[in-house]
Amino acid sequence: MRRTRSIALIALMFSALPAFADTPIKALIDQHIDAKLKAENESPAVQASDATILRRTTLDLVGRIPTLPEVTEYTQSQDSEKRAKLVERLMNSPGYSRYQAYLFEAMLTEGNPKGKKGGTSGSLNEYLAMAIQENRPWDRMFRELMLPDDADPKLKGASEFLRPKLADTDRMANDVSVAFFGVNVSCAQCHDHPLVHDWTQEHFYGMKSFLARTYDAGGFIAEREAGLVKYKPNKGPERSAKLMFLTGTTVSTETLRELNKEESKKDKDTAEAVKKDKKAPAAPKFSARAELVKLALQKKEAEFFSKSIVNRMWHRFLGYGLVNPLDQMHSENPPSHPELLDALAVDTAEYRYDLRRLVRGIVLSSAYSRSSKYESEAQPPASSFAVGRLKPLTPMQMATSLKIATTDPKQWEGLKPEEFEKRIETMEASARSFASLIAMPTDNFQIGVGEALLFSNGDRVMKDYFADGTGSLLAKMKAEKDVAAIELMMRASLGRKPSEEEAKAFAGFAEARKDRADEARRQMLWAVCTGPEFRFNH
Repeated sequence: MRRTRSIALIALMFSALPAFADTPIKALIDQHIDAKLKAENESPAVQASDATILRRTTLDLVGRIPTLPEVTEYTQSQDSEKRAKLVERLMNSPGYSRYQAYLFEAMLTEGNPKGKKGGTSGSLNEYLAMAIQENRPWDRMFRELMLPDDADPKLKGASEFLRPKLADTDRMANDVSVAFFGVNVSCAQCHDHPLVHDWTQEHFYGMKSFLARTYDAGGFIAEREAGLVKYKPNKGPERSAKLMFLTGTTVSTETLRELNKEESKKDKDTAEAVKKDKKAPAAPKFSARAELVKLALQKKEAEFFSKSIVNRMWHRFLGYGLVNPLDQMHSENPPSHPELLDALAVDTAEYRYDLRRLVRGIVLSSAYSRSSKYESEAQPPASSFAVGRLKPLTPMQMATSLKIATTDPKQWEGLKPEEFEKRIETMEASARSFASLIAMPTDNFQIGVGEALLFSNGDRVMKDYFADGTGSLLAKMKAEKDVAAIELMMRASLGRKPSEEEAKAFAGFAEARKDRADEARRQMLWAVCTGPEFRFNH
């Protein structure tokens, strides 16, 4: 009963919210964040410097640090619209679709993106990159991932979301629920959730019922005409699960039954025919999976879908969700800013799930561009968004940024836009193998022993990034005097000049190693590029 009341109340609030068409997303965000800071007597950090905003935005949108020419151009520009123009340039670049596809793949594969290499039907990364480049609405991507068609060139690779889960429908039910609705129902598999009254066994098995008919037919994703999921509650007899969504809404169908012998034989015959003809089987007349997609996007039910993607995008760019953890959206874990989450969810749904609109608004907000330095020792809680949050670089951010930081900045000069983008793409491709050696960070990130050993003792690090061949930063540094070499190193890697204290320390280090000057400079560059200022997006 409690579950029904909480869902009904949330649905009523969600449907009654007004449209925000006349309020830009960035203004909407700052209005709500600033109002709560004022109400709680919290002072926000100052706005970050131009160099920090440039680095943060470039890392978040295209997955790399800015090149030295980009730093110089942005920090010296007096254009009052330069930040908005920066965001548009980055979002319209090929690097945006590549890097956001990488992040979405990580989101859909529990933090284990495989990149471009996939199966015969293409990779999930390929599908996501194409979809993001075309700015496909998120609800359309949801449909395509849940109802993939390998015969459609535009959907090539979409089936790789469900395919690895076909052998375990329990996992499939929870993965789908987590990825698209922000709800982890796995704790309600064996019994009603002990701590969250929202989630019962009926909800877990209700979600599983939508997906349990899906199976592997000769390498293709197929779906049975009928199916019935049964489960054993803690008390009482065995039960048959309904087709029930997280809100408690059910779908009525005569196909909610076990297959008869004739239908089971038809399944086997279909699988054999598929293997022989290498052609996907026809969809069933009644698709439980299609019913899940249809139901989840209905206005009454779409609160989970809309709020989950808003929460994930907020977490991606602010480093902390409006609801934390991201898979715990329920009545007993309220958002830090409920009105803001409601408003952004409504806006996103009304604008047909245009994620570029949402992302643009977030990264142009004052909440996003606050400094990560706070004047007081008493840090405000992360949920206040009063101060910029340190975010560990993802493997691709780290690997690609190391390539850029250790390249002679002269290599970027005079390039046409298409030549620049091609060079960046080449660097990303060469960095992908190294990125696979670094773990995808989580909210409770700590550098692991493997990464520490890789950077402190790994010959590959020195070979891939700190060689002094033609076009390298080290080769350029060798041709400069100590003071100039140190300044070049800092500007190319961190986008700033060294402080007086840093300059003095580096100069003393170089002076003490005059007999091995080249190696001393290599060690200085290594120290900067493996230090915390480089390792984090701040």
